[in-house]
Amino acid sequence: MSQDALVVHRWSGQRPDVRGLPQGRDVHPVLRETADRQRGVFTANDVRRAGLAPIDVQSALRRGEWDRLRQGVYVERRVLREATARGDDDRHLLDCAAVLLCLGGRPALSHTSAARLSGLLVPASAEQPVVSLTDEAQWRKGRGYTVMRAGLPPVDVRVDGLVRWTGPARTLVDCARDWSLEDAVIAMDAALHDHLLTADELRSAILRQTHWSGIGAAARAAGLASDRAESPLESLGRLRILGSGLPPPELQMDLSGPRGFVGRVDAWYEDAAVAVEFDGRVKYDDPFRGRTAAQVLWDEKRREDAIRDLGVRMVRVVRADLRGGWPDRVRELLRTRPLQRSVHAVPAVLKSRPLGDRPGSPPLLLAHDVA
Repeated sequence: MSQDALVVHRWSGQRPDVRGLPQGRDVHPVLRETADRQRGVFTANDVRRAGLAPIDVQSALRRGEWDRLRQGVYVERRVLREATARGDDDRHLLDCAAVLLCLGGRPALSHTSAARLSGLLVPASAEQPVVSLTDEAQWRKGRGYTVMRAGLPPVDVRVDGLVRWTGPARTLVDCARDWSLEDAVIAMDAALHDHLLTADELRSAILRQTHWSGIGAAARAAGLASDRAESPLESLGRLRILGSGLPPPELQMDLSGPRGFVGRVDAWYEDAAVAVEFDGRVKYDDPFRGRTAAQVLWDEKRREDAIRDLGVRMVRVVRADLRGGWPDRVRELLRTRPLQRSVHAVPAVLKSRPLGDRPGSPPLLLAHDVA
């Protein structure tokens, strides 16, 4: 709690003189508890129940202790700053909470809003300050939000207290109907890899939206998605391979030689012993296990040399090369066989990426009583 936080007292008949109260104490426990349940936001009615009058709200706003998110919905500036510092997802969550307080519990957070709250990958092109919701009964649009009218079968909806939002499968299908094919496949790959849903759940969500606008694009993206892509670059590279007419490779394969395990490759063609590596900059810009960037580069060179010693032909692709002619190089290698090979390839056992601070499911318990 910041040292300039507003002091809130119970109001029993007379409005307290907030201007004369000592500053630097926590807000009233009732208001604090309510704000915590509502992801940091509170309403004018919540404030009145804590013992303040409208003039006290205006004083808090003037002093910069609170900020108004929407008419009758407020947040402590400290909370707003902390959410903004944590990133766009947490900041958007405050807007979602404020909109839900205004609209009541009927609409469900959906599309990009649900994607961000569920820890799904959202492309930069889809980043919008607008809160997206779906309601079975109405379509409406207001300041900072859009409510789309569509069916919401129970299997598609998650519930936490009075809040509803679409689950990962429904959310991905809704988004894929609007996003580009590449953006949709990247998001589906990441969700499948992180076990946020299964391929069967994704297919079932598509079947429930038969004849909806854009469902063909979503079905195509789901057909191309894989749980074995470990980065957006790998997803994009796989789409480039398929789009070039090359056969689909095996993904994330462990290669071994006579002395045991040598290394893992991103894409693999068994008959031709051809490996494709999609090389992002993260491993060099943000090395782990205490290594320097130079050590990572040296270790990567030694790993590649050891793989090539097994008779493997390698094609390395960086993001800048994605639109280049590297698929022709792969096609050329697939037409030939290595002179000698001593490699054994098996599918790698993959671990899902840690979600870190992704919200996962929005812990919003809202009392819908905006004044």
